[in-house]
Amino acid sequence: MELRQLEHFVAVAEEGHFSRAAERVHIVQSGLSSSIRSLERELGAELFIRTTRHVAMTEAGRQFLTDARSALAAAQRARDAVAGVRQLLRGHLTMGIMQVLEPIDLPAVLARFHGEHPGLEIDLRQAGASTLIEQLRAGVLDLAFVALPPDQLQGLDVTVISDEAMRVACPPAHRLATRKKISLADLADECFIGFSPSWAARIVIDRAFAAAGVRPRMAFELNDLRTVLGLVANRLGVAIVPRSVAKYRMPVKLIPLGEGAPRWQLSVVTRAGERPSAATRAFVDMLELDGNAP
Repeated sequence: MELRQLEHFVAVAEEGHFSRAAERVHIVQSGLSSSIRSLERELGAELFIRTTRHVAMTEAGRQFLTDARSALAAAQRARDAVAGVRQLLRGHLTMGIMQVLEPIDLPAVLARFHGEHPGLEIDLRQAGASTLIEQLRAGVLDLAFVALPPDQLQGLDVTVISDEAMRVACPPAHRLATRKKISLADLADECFIGFSPSWAARIVIDRAFAAAGVRPRMAFELNDLRTVLGLVANRLGVAIVPRSVAKYRMPVKLIPLGEGAPRWQLSVVTRAGERPSAATRAFVDMLELDGNAP
């Protein structure tokens, strides 16, 4: 008994007609009939009742159909498993990243992943979070790191990597520097240093200000976190940043925000409703096994 015979049998059973089944499995009708007769001889039972107009399954055929489908499904799973191994050996992974990925150390993560899968080619695309989501939905990316609010991630599979409250960054000598906690309203009259509008941080910060009824005085809009912190350190304004930027050891104070503080929720996202590639699954699994995902 061969897999192709099972495929032929299932096609006839589902189509109810030899000619349509032959078209489905891409063989001539005489070849299909011969394959079915050979299978019946091997099983020692008729599987179909043949008439001039249609084909009906016998009781033996109905019983055999369940097992035939299971066997074909198992064979496909085996093919997929082998294809997955081959893809990890010589595959390709296109990954979208934002400029700010705190607290993830992406170079270290990629180094480990490359060490485990040295034949896998990794393509990095850097852009704002909104652009990355557009590219992911369009099939340009296999996965993306973003820190957008949940309502902007609908229809995607989301794995949360980190979730932390954002903090106010201000110069050490600033009037707010001695506070244990700051409200968003306290920032209303400050020169504010923000990120570009397409950045995830900007989106969540703007939402927090709007919810608090505060309209910040935007002094600068930048695409570089270190430059934002540098401007703060040089007393050109204040900013709201992820708490984990403390690792940069810049001369700024990071002060907690009170009620309504925006959150920095970094996630890796993939398209929902389709089977991710073996490379994509392996990368997300590694993040989860490493404890990066809460």
